Parts: sequence; C-alpha cells; structure tokens
Amino acid sequence: MITSLAGITLWTEDLEGMFHFYHQTLGLPVHSKHADFIAFQLGELRFNLGRHEQIHGPARDPYRIMPHLAVKDIHGEHQRLLALGVEFIRPPELEHWGGWVATFKDPDGNILQFLQFPETG
Repeated sequence: MITSLAGITLWTEDLEGMFHFYHQTLGLPVHSKHADFIAFQLGELRFNLGRHEQIHGPARDPYRIMPHLAVKDIHGEHQRLLALGVEFIRPPELEHWGGWVATFKDPDGNILQFLQFPETG
C-alpha cells in the first residue's frame, strides 16, 4: 500500500547549473550532495536532481510534470526571482479557490509553480 510521496527527481545533464538554481536561487536546503545526485529536503519530501546518461539538452516536454513549491509570500518570491533573472511565464494570480499561483522555468526549461495557499482562520 502506498502511504505518501517520498520524493521526486529531475534528471539533467547540467547538474551544477541546476544545483545553483535550486539551491542558490530558490534557496532549497541540501540534504545530501554527491557527484551525480543531489537531494534537497522539503518537509518530508526529497526533491532530487540527478545526472542521467539518457538526458541531453533542455526539457523536451516541460509541461508533463510540474512540481509545485509552497510559499508564504508569493509576491515577494516573484519579485526576488525576477531580480535574479528567473523567467516567469505566469505572474502571481489569484485562483478561484482562494490561493495564489505563479509559474516559472528552471535552467533546463522545466516548468514549476509557486503556490500560496489561502490563509485559514
């Protein structure tokens, strides 16, 4: 029986460039770093980057899998990342369910989203 999602891995040929983006630009905390595999710890989930011999160049189908990263201040993160040159394809927008969403690209062209959940009171 599956009880939870343990992690997700993005494969790349540019591991150092992707590491810089996810660690330095986004600020994800490193769990472990090896020559061909880097793990970040996000709550109970591992978000991983790995070098893979079958991956060459940018993502060919970047919309197929879209990781969502929870943030508390989507507007602040959006402005911070814009200043660092991150390409947003959707600025923060209020969703019908009360939360905010912003969509951006990583160096390999993978599509990610920030989610800011509505405050519950």
